[in-house]
Amino acid sequence: MNRYQIFKVLRHHRKLADRRALNYEQNRAAKYIVWFSMSFGFLYMLFLAVMLSLIANNSRGTTPLEFCFGLAPFLLLLDFASRFMAQQTPAQIVKPYYLLPLSRYDCIDTFVATSILTRYNFTWFVILVPFTLMSLVFSYGVWMSLAFLLVWWLLIAANSQWYLIVKTLTTDTLWWWLMPVGVYGTMALPILLKWGKLKGWEDFFDLYATIGTLMERGNILIYIGVIALLVVLTLINRRLQYTHVRSELLRKETVKTHNVSQMKYLDRYGEIGMYAKMELRLLMRNKNPRKGLITAFFMVAVFSMVIVFTDIYDGDYYSSFWCIYGYLIFGGMTVMQVMSYEGNYIDCLLTHKENILMLLRTKYYIYSTLLLWPFLLMLPQVIAGKWSLLMLIAYGVFTAGFQYFTIFQLTIYNKQTMPLNTKFTGKAGINGNYIQMLVSFGVYLGPMLIISLLQLICSSTVSYIIMMLIGVVFIALHKVWLRNIYNRWMKRRYANMAALRASR
Repeated sequence: MNRYQIFKVLRHHRKLADRRALNYEQNRAAKYIVWFSMSFGFLYMLFLAVMLSLIANNSRGTTPLEFCFGLAPFLLLLDFASRFMAQQTPAQIVKPYYLLPLSRYDCIDTFVATSILTRYNFTWFVILVPFTLMSLVFSYGVWMSLAFLLVWWLLIAANSQWYLIVKTLTTDTLWWWLMPVGVYGTMALPILLKWGKLKGWEDFFDLYATIGTLMERGNILIYIGVIALLVVLTLINRRLQYTHVRSELLRKETVKTHNVSQMKYLDRYGEIGMYAKMELRLLMRNKNPRKGLITAFFMVAVFSMVIVFTDIYDGDYYSSFWCIYGYLIFGGMTVMQVMSYEGNYIDCLLTHKENILMLLRTKYYIYSTLLLWPFLLMLPQVIAGKWSLLMLIAYGVFTAGFQYFTIFQLTIYNKQTMPLNTKFTGKAGINGNYIQMLVSFGVYLGPMLIISLLQLICSSTVSYIIMMLIGVVFIALHKVWLRNIYNRWMKRRYANMAALRASR
């Protein structure tokens, strides 16, 4: 086959990947709910497009083209952040293909091209197309409107390659996060140099609005610059995917001898202590679980410093949001994968009765204890007088109770084994568990809905007490609902075990 034929076949195969997934049947209902939620997101984006268009049309200081490009850094940053939930790197999905009589370079080239041509890159056109129709067509004509959309598509496609570069490098080491921080910090220099002053925001907006000004003047350098940016980022990304896949395929397993802590202090807890040793060694010895935990620690620390040293997130709503989110980072990055890492040795866990139940209890105790870390990191907000101690304690108890009760339900639905150490060439690539996505939405959005409702009908103090009482009830009943989860898992154990084995 030539390259074009390979491209067609692999692109068609990736379109069928969801349907061939091991958890396709259980994903159906959850997928429809996710799509239904996304449709509401699109309606919100349409509303935002109308609002931006009205603002641009009524603005006397800037033209619609300048106004839209002045907002470009914010839209591109949102696009970059959203890709972590929806887009995988080419290196992550190449393993099922590199054993075939196909060049892995052709496969990676196909997936790189697909990342540029994917429909996801047109998501922001839900805002851009209505904005074009309302603000540009009648003022600038059809050709300038099409040129505007073309420039935006090139920017979004370049952003997709930038995301893949960052995602690939940060999988190596978390220190690579300094690169996007430096890039976005450089882009925000007009604001940082005049911190706290309105003039800084005006300079920032005017700097990027210059793109619209040059387009109005017919300057061809804008198009050349955007195309060059896309080409350069694509070539860098392509090279990165080559080198990372090759290094992982050719890696040699090395065993280092070193002293291992016996953790004898856990022996006093009997069987729970034995499973606690196993869980702690899972986190300390294996790259992927350890990286998830370290990332969670780092993210909470960064959020806490931003909130303590700035006033951009002051206010009741933002305080509640960041407080509950600080606790949920651990659930989102660690507990969400419950039973997925255990899929690597699931057969061993079923050699004795109720092994799974004891493992779930141990996980609950360990990850509830780890909530002390975000509590300590967010305590400076209380000392600074920005948050109340009651709120900090209430949200921590609510997370350990109700939120973990919700997340642990995924024990039954997580049927895809997550690799413990391999980073790029995992067999199943990305986790397409729509039930997990649905639970994630509920876990992150549900508390804010509950808090907002409570604060509408009662005072903040009373709402914090109610949240804490809800958490206390679920903590007190943790043995009951964990046994319920265990019983439901055991009824499906053969199907779950077969899926976990098949996805290793």
